[in-house]
Amino acid sequence: MSAFLYPALSEAQILDLQGDLTPIHDPSIIRQGNTYYVFSTNRFQQKLLPIFCSQDLRQWKFCGNVFDAVPEWASKEIPSARGVWAPDISFINGEYRLYYAISTFGSNHSVIGLTTNKTLDRASPEYRWIDQGLVLASTRGDDFNAIDPTNVVDADGNDWLAFGSFWSGIKMRRLDRKTGKLSKDDATLYSLASRRDPAAIEAPAIIRHGDKYFLFVSFDLCCRGKDSTYKIMVGRAEKITGPYYDRDGKSMMAGDGTLLLQGSNNWRGPGGQSVFSDPAGDVMAFHSYSAETGRANLKIARIVWENGWPKVGALP
Repeated sequence: MSAFLYPALSEAQILDLQGDLTPIHDPSIIRQGNTYYVFSTNRFQQKLLPIFCSQDLRQWKFCGNVFDAVPEWASKEIPSARGVWAPDISFINGEYRLYYAISTFGSNHSVIGLTTNKTLDRASPEYRWIDQGLVLASTRGDDFNAIDPTNVVDADGNDWLAFGSFWSGIKMRRLDRKTGKLSKDDATLYSLASRRDPAAIEAPAIIRHGDKYFLFVSFDLCCRGKDSTYKIMVGRAEKITGPYYDRDGKSMMAGDGTLLLQGSNNWRGPGGQSVFSDPAGDVMAFHSYSAETGRANLKIARIVWENGWPKVGALP
């Protein structure tokens, strides 16, 4: 991969974006060749998992969508579902793997699915999304919620799926590297972070920096337009499965975390984040709501590391 040139920045900064930026929720970012891709939830549901493209991280355009309808298997599992949520894109074992969630608001009767592609370039003859079906499900009898998936690889090359929203918090399962489905060798359900009263925690994203793993989560409430109270918190761990602690040494399993980003007068409820380790520099994509229109917009921040912790600047 060739490296992109960022402007000289002495401090963390949220980038000035132009183009097709709304409505975008839960953006997941990756780069293939000279093009960055963002996959997102579109809660207006004209397109399921819309895709946005950029050559420079700043100018974005709509460039397609993954699904035209909820996959048939998922409709049978969750008959009342009308959308596809919270995509997570990664490149593993020679293919692009897109994890996604199917659910309904306020329910933990949810499923996480997987679809794969050899390329993200729509002009390529190899471009074709092939749905691999169910990865993980939760039912009303479970104490977790199988949404907001994120795939991460540890220092030893093992694949993991973090997920979770409300209920007992953020969970993790080991994946089979060959298939992208759950590992048969490790069926442990790991707990990474939790909150009580309120139980509002979701949207895990994990990145490895140095010899530590960093868990980014969204606290509080999404999807209320200008009244959204989302904010992004972070903790770190020695092992990918935790335990994760904030800067003060407090446990994320006890509801703690270090504040990374909160709303401003102009932009409310930042969250639904993903993180991407790029040779040109680590970045975080997230959504935030315009205080004027209430619509969810794509936001991207360059991550700067100071004293072993991430910084991303402040919303204007």
